[in-house]
Amino acid sequence: MVIERNITDALLSALSDTPVVLLHGARQSGKSTLVRWLAERKRKAAYFTMDDAGVLAAATADADAFIQATPGPVVIDEVQLVPDIFRAIKLEVDRRRTPGRFLLTGSANVLLLPKLSESLAGRMEILNLWPFSVGEFRGVRESFIDRLFDRRGVEAASFQHLSRKEIASRIVIGGYPEVTQRSDTDRRRAWFSSYITTILQRDVRAMADIEGLAVLPRMLSFLASQSGGLLNAAELSRDAGFSLPTTRRYLTLLQATHLYQPLYAWSGNVRKRLIKAPKVYLNDTGLLSHLLGMSAEQLTDPSSNLGRALEAFVCQELRKQITWSRTRPSIYYYRTVGGREVDFVLERRGGGIVGIEVKAAVKLGGDDFKGLADLAETVGKRFLAGVVLYQGTTIVPFGPNRWAIPLDAMFAE
Repeated sequence: MVIERNITDALLSALSDTPVVLLHGARQSGKSTLVRWLAERKRKAAYFTMDDAGVLAAATADADAFIQATPGPVVIDEVQLVPDIFRAIKLEVDRRRTPGRFLLTGSANVLLLPKLSESLAGRMEILNLWPFSVGEFRGVRESFIDRLFDRRGVEAASFQHLSRKEIASRIVIGGYPEVTQRSDTDRRRAWFSSYITTILQRDVRAMADIEGLAVLPRMLSFLASQSGGLLNAAELSRDAGFSLPTTRRYLTLLQATHLYQPLYAWSGNVRKRLIKAPKVYLNDTGLLSHLLGMSAEQLTDPSSNLGRALEAFVCQELRKQITWSRTRPSIYYYRTVGGREVDFVLERRGGGIVGIEVKAAVKLGGDDFKGLADLAETVGKRFLAGVVLYQGTTIVPFGPNRWAIPLDAMFAE
């Protein structure tokens, strides 16, 4: 059974008026399944994958001839494996500008790889496909972000309560389609081990001729241990035993494969002194749990520190929901030099701002809103709403435009 992806409408909309659409994201996120389904059911198109040795050889030998031989709509999977194809596509689009002419997928972020970033400005729209969201598992298209910006996020929407055990299970399993099919912990562990090896030994090698690929898993593990913390490349370099230039290069490569997804600091034009370093997040909490050896049983234990894992979980769910939201805000975090912090800041075009804090507690007090109050003071009239997501079951007002909202409301339609 194919689980419907919530980004589908946005993808079809992009294909309706843009010559080139690139769907990128980590390997095994479901890109191939989605574009093949679209090519067969929604928008008929020829399908080619560069994972096929014959197709790869043909496209590599003569990218221009390969593109010119596909006059109708075409889907090209894992396009990053043939860097020259971007130039060939650009030439073809300039000759014949047809909406939906090329649907591309890539497991590498082309914006971070200079030799793949041949300019397709004005010709290409880029969408990101993440692993499954909680709503996609349930057949629900979450609207939490749009409701917050419409100031409807505090309405008592119908949502299914998630127990601590269910949340812990969601965190540990993550959203990779293949992993969600495996109920056995050892089989999930085996998948993640194989996945990391494949990504680092195959995709990174294809992107960059570097030595010491065997040490990249160690770098990824170091990043997992810093999840939710500020990135300090110099400290990471010392701890991992790499030179600083090597560390920075490895970080770029891990980001290019979508495994490492930094969260940048909000830095509006304000007088307050704000922290500028990015925060460390991986792209999936299942991957994070695997690297840290976290089990659902450990996270379910009331004495365990659920907070860091829960924060990473909310971060990724927000990022997923942004891709199909109407508002399409940018996501940041906020921290002053004095220590006031908001876990996530959503800023839409035009300047409207929503702040989101994450707490593992079932009860909250006024102190839990101090960061949001500081953010509201900083941004003034741009502040639309501030919420603290918590493990309680009721929506509670905590002042003007500030509410405690059950975590479950995040996954309501």
